[in-house]
Amino acid sequence: MTDLQPDRGLHRRDFLRYTGLLGAAATISAGLAACGGPSSTGSGGSGGSKDTIQAALAYALSGGFDPMTASSAVAVAANLHVLEPLVDLDPVTRQPYNALAKAAPAKVDDTTYRVTLRDGAKFHDGSPVTADDVVFSFERVLDPKNASLFVQFLPFLDGVKKVDASTVEFKLTYPFALFSERLSVVRIVPKGIVQADQKKFDALPVGSGPFKLTAASATGGLSFAKFDGYGGPRPAKVATMTWLLLSEPSTRVTALQSGRVQAIEAVPYLNADALSKSAAVQSVQSFGLLFLMFNCKAKPFDDVRVRQALHYALDTDKLIKTALLGNAAAATSFLPAGHPDYVPASTVYGFDPAKAKKLLSDAGVSGLKVELVTTDTDFVKDCAPLIKQSWDAVGVSTTLNVGQSGGQYSNRIDTGKYQVMAAPGDPSVFGNDCDLLMRWFYVGTWPDHRSYNSGTAEAKKVVDLLDKAAREPDEGARRGLWKQAIDIVAEQAALYPIFHRKLVTGWKREALPGFRPMATTGLSLLGVDRA
Repeated sequence: MTDLQPDRGLHRRDFLRYTGLLGAAATISAGLAACGGPSSTGSGGSGGSKDTIQAALAYALSGGFDPMTASSAVAVAANLHVLEPLVDLDPVTRQPYNALAKAAPAKVDDTTYRVTLRDGAKFHDGSPVTADDVVFSFERVLDPKNASLFVQFLPFLDGVKKVDASTVEFKLTYPFALFSERLSVVRIVPKGIVQADQKKFDALPVGSGPFKLTAASATGGLSFAKFDGYGGPRPAKVATMTWLLLSEPSTRVTALQSGRVQAIEAVPYLNADALSKSAAVQSVQSFGLLFLMFNCKAKPFDDVRVRQALHYALDTDKLIKTALLGNAAAATSFLPAGHPDYVPASTVYGFDPAKAKKLLSDAGVSGLKVELVTTDTDFVKDCAPLIKQSWDAVGVSTTLNVGQSGGQYSNRIDTGKYQVMAAPGDPSVFGNDCDLLMRWFYVGTWPDHRSYNSGTAEAKKVVDLLDKAAREPDEGARRGLWKQAIDIVAEQAALYPIFHRKLVTGWKREALPGFRPMATTGLSLLGVDRA
């Protein structure tokens, strides 16, 4: 196996995304002035010191940063700069490269790999990164007591052991073709610091990445400083960074236009054309989806015909054109067209009100009243009235319950007190292969505690197919098994995308040479200079 180089395929764009992991971070109303940060001092919007970068994210600080459990938009974006896995994925191309690993994992046999740490790797406190830290980082993810979100991505991993101070050995329960890139889901943490005070670490993590996180708060945003002891492939090119957390779209746009920040994520679709006159604006197709999820333990949504009917009733093209100004693609599969593993699903939900009515009639359902629970994410709020319009048109009386994401999940979804939800989601920040993306939604938390369909024969079949595909060494056969799983989730529609959207990023091109927009929520300033 050749080494995984950090710049291999650097400008090839894959298709992925992420706007709402586990139910996107909550929004905040803190205005621009409340978020601190230096004011603009330069012309053309490049303002501020030439040794710092100011940027604005679209989500609030929600929860901590411990990479064993963190999945909020802000934490994931920050951890990309602060903590390293052994092998990481380029945030733009999604190609694997050696991060803490000195070289590509060495294959001992079909179920054994060894990884050696890069020479001189240090944590931000100056302590060396050791094999003990690597073993600790993986074992805490694998330990059921810790309820890590990421253990579901490691079903092939039997254990990790120390070989010497800088080498670890991974034992697999079965051969797994995607082993190297899947190492990216576990970021390495300092054992001593975490064991001494996990809560303190969760609030302000210590990593080995190119930036140190020096402060984090809901109102003050995030502050970073260059880590001079970093010796990896993506060194920081500025001394400091400040990330403002600006959930209000117009505030983010104003911040970029005024030069207060040099980059923003989630440019509102309505503002993209106007903003392009004063900044670089790029729309990138993503995996990020708006999905419909049904409470399958609540009648009549335990009937697949009812779930299908509500999909067929949607005028998705109108939804995309009106609410997203064309910045999305109607779902023809679980994966977006253009994704490396894309195959069209056997069931594609085109706009067909007559079929929707017939399916409801066949299911013996009439006079159906539905409360649609949604998050208050900008584009979701714009979509909700159009979904209601489509459903009302086929005789389904629809009311809307729009609320802050965290509250909707904790109060309604995770308690089972809902009928149907429309929400954004995207785990592709953790990886872009079909196995990982499907496991996020169809193994564990979501079918067990959200769509409540894990006990059905079809849901069990999906898990079985994913497990068989994971063990399949032949790529063609593996894709065939994934195709079967995709067909089932499309036909069952317990949780299934309406569309995959495009993400729009804005930045001052002259101020940030080398900046590239991601097809995921967040911003990557890795390797980005300031002019």
